[in-house]
Amino acid sequence: QVQVMESGGGLVHPGGSLRLSCAAAGGRVSVAAMGWYRQAPGKQRELVALITSGGSSNYAESVKGRFTISRDNAENTVYLQMNSLKPEDTAVYYCNYFFSSEHSYWGQGTQVTVSS
Repeated sequence: QVQVMESGGGLVHPGGSLRLSCAAAGGRVSVAAMGWYRQAPGKQRELVALITSGGSSNYAESVKGRFTISRDNAENTVYLQMNSLKPEDTAVYYCNYFFSSEHSYWGQGTQVTVSS
């Protein structure tokens, strides 16, 4: 069983930045596909950014050029650097640890609110 823990959310003004962290206990982030997802009120959960075990990254079109996903194997943590935040980025952000269909774990989520 892998425990996934997100942190770093908060309230930020439009144009501001936040860095989210996702730590995994009981599993190594270096061997998993680590994804950041978000869910806004009344909307479906969507993939924001993904980093594979090989280090490749993918982003939703809406965040390309603004968000950066990275991984620190020594800290066993994945980060999501979010710049130029917009009100439409407001959501609960979730981290997913995916090793296989039988070994997929979610964190409890962290709230990001972008508002003036």
